[in-house]
Amino acid sequence: MSAVGGVVRSGVGRRRVQTVVVGLVVMLAVTAAVLGGSLMVASSAPFDRAFAQQNGAHLTAQFDAAKATAAQVSASAQAIGATASAGPFATTIISPDTARNRDSEPMTVVGRADPGGPVDAVSLISGRWVTGAGEIVLFSDGRLPEFFQPKVGDALSLPDLPGSPTLKVVGTARSVSETAGGWVMPDQIKALTAPGADSGYQMLYRLASAATAEQIDAARTTLLANVPAESLTGTRSWLVTRTNSAGNTVLYVPFLIAFGVLGVLMAVLIISNVIAGAVGMATRRIGILKALGFTPSQVVRAYLAQALIPASVGAVLGVVAGNALTVGVLAQTNRLYGTSDTGVSWWLDALVVAGALAMVAITAWAAASRAGRLRTVDALAVGRTKGLRHGHTAARLTARLPLPRPVSLGLAHPFARPARSATIIAAIAFGAAAATFAVGLGSTLNEVQATESHGDVIIHPGKRMSGPPPAGLPTEGQGRVAGGPPSPPDPVAVVRAITAQAGTAGYSGEADTQVTVAGLTNALDVLAYTGDNSSYGYRMIGGRWFSQANEIVVSTPFLTATRTKVGDSVVLTDHGVDITVRIVGEVFNTEDRGLQILTAATTLATAEPELRAMSYSIALKPGTDKAAYVKSLNTALESVEATAEVAEEDTAEFIIVVNALTTLLTLMLVVVAALGVLNMVVLETRERVHDLGVHKALGMTPRQTIAMVIASVVVTGLIGGAIGAPVGVLLQRTIATQMGNVTGFTLPASVVDVYQPMQLVLFGLGGLLIAVTGSLLPAGWAAKTRTATALRTE
Repeated sequence: MSAVGGVVRSGVGRRRVQTVVVGLVVMLAVTAAVLGGSLMVASSAPFDRAFAQQNGAHLTAQFDAAKATAAQVSASAQAIGATASAGPFATTIISPDTARNRDSEPMTVVGRADPGGPVDAVSLISGRWVTGAGEIVLFSDGRLPEFFQPKVGDALSLPDLPGSPTLKVVGTARSVSETAGGWVMPDQIKALTAPGADSGYQMLYRLASAATAEQIDAARTTLLANVPAESLTGTRSWLVTRTNSAGNTVLYVPFLIAFGVLGVLMAVLIISNVIAGAVGMATRRIGILKALGFTPSQVVRAYLAQALIPASVGAVLGVVAGNALTVGVLAQTNRLYGTSDTGVSWWLDALVVAGALAMVAITAWAAASRAGRLRTVDALAVGRTKGLRHGHTAARLTARLPLPRPVSLGLAHPFARPARSATIIAAIAFGAAAATFAVGLGSTLNEVQATESHGDVIIHPGKRMSGPPPAGLPTEGQGRVAGGPPSPPDPVAVVRAITAQAGTAGYSGEADTQVTVAGLTNALDVLAYTGDNSSYGYRMIGGRWFSQANEIVVSTPFLTATRTKVGDSVVLTDHGVDITVRIVGEVFNTEDRGLQILTAATTLATAEPELRAMSYSIALKPGTDKAAYVKSLNTALESVEATAEVAEEDTAEFIIVVNALTTLLTLMLVVVAALGVLNMVVLETRERVHDLGVHKALGMTPRQTIAMVIASVVVTGLIGGAIGAPVGVLLQRTIATQMGNVTGFTLPASVVDVYQPMQLVLFGLGGLLIAVTGSLLPAGWAAKTRTATALRTE
């Protein structure tokens, strides 16, 4: 073993605090970077790869067949300069029923003889493509439970068409562009169009430049100018499909990037401080090495290696931890694309490790080079605070405070090394910011979850069964038999029972159906309300809640997808009947990926006189016993086909995962910040060991020594907390807003502004807690140091 190797091995083994701190800091930085980077790649890579393989459509356009001919629609591809196009495909809207799901849900059907083609090559999942009349291939994205998905061989009945014809499901397929709910032979479209209903044409385009929304908008503007007036009924951008398809994965990216940046910045600060501390505490040892003939270059290499060894171990552990978290988070994501990616990228792992070690090497070299320049005589003169010319004014001022002398001495210590104190203040600030950010983000997610609760008690149609369901029949909740909607309860009797109950604050009846909107290929959910409390639980962003028929309230993704705003009118098609409605409000509502429509039940009365079985949500007055209320209400509902129960509050899997990851990463940052404080206090104590011996010789007790050491971090802890808490608030607001933006939502103020004044005070004091926690061990070591040992450093 070389002389330098022996020094390195001895230094790593003897300086355990520095070794552990460097390893943990690097592990944190690498874990956060690998997790954040992997999820960033995973949020787009599966979709992008599938989009490229299937030649996805950058722009999907829907035309009114009564206002444009097939030739005019086909010529539009050349007019907008499309690099490839497919169509025009004839389209119509059907509302099929199946034996598995008897709820009629409208879907856009496209006439297409071949799944391939230059644009949107549809990928078969099961079965085969249509070859003749009476057959259909259904779109499948894996989102619905298997029970509700029609399978190959099932028959779809079409009760809205003359003679109630049926379509046999011969296959299921995935369109990365989501261009249709199903495909039939082109000559079947006319037979599937209800009398009086309009058919249309669909055109698919690939564009030379389609990376931004502005480029897509420019293509749409050109298209609009080159087709007959009012013939273009809607368009869909691939960017919208990409965002929707990424699902919850893209939501992880902003907050993981925030933690990654915090971890990297803290790594730079702490590693610099740790290496400087290692050099400072080994000053005498460096002098001995120089006296034995070590050159400055050898000293630098020795301390550089002492930093890189634990950093390498930390980097390896960070890669393992980051990849393990990535695989867990992405376990179910790729089923939407038909891929099997784990999310682990070897090139990303290599890039992160190389970057982390390079950062450690540069930081350690800067600190270790100082050791190489020390003169042998200066290095051997260790133990006193010689050369510390700062802090005399602070020491004199603190001496005047009405505090015990050990405490006043400790309060003045940070001013003797302002640069070092600034570094540890920054580390404490990062820890306090991380804790503030984590709690704020958790509160924001809980507020988001709260927007999904629209009542304290719910009433389901159908009676509660007294015994188990018949053998062989699937069930869904409270013993109701699945497979078809229960008999609708008498609404007058239900409302009478609700309003008669003591403790009722308000109620709303909710009936769900589906409609289509021009320009959107898939049917959208509609919640039609009755009652006096339909807005309960919803958070408005702009406009107002609906107050009469033909008014709707929608979320941001709906406005984006339909290119509308509050005040505009849109046409809903419900079972072949067009209904013109006005958008009167924008609400935060994540149902149906933000595309759900909220309106009064009377809006759909002309199209659907008898809505499906209605459920009811009831808000209770404060202090009302929910269990007693439900028991009393069920007694009143005995003669009605309905059952009341307390509304369950299920926490979404995404929120659980985010809260768990946030807690883990925050604890890591706080621990590393505390270790940084520990390292600084150890360094300060070592440098002042002679002064400590003098204090002990003059009668300072162990308790007073502990008080002095802890007091030395009070100022840095308070300043770090005061800086970190506002930074955490700003970070929370920025990340929460960005998490909404990446999914197309605008967050209401009540979801973003979640901090209370007293909370911010506590977060500020959290910096003091981090500082005191980090100082306890070195304070105990200082208290145990013998006076003779301390004075021997003379």
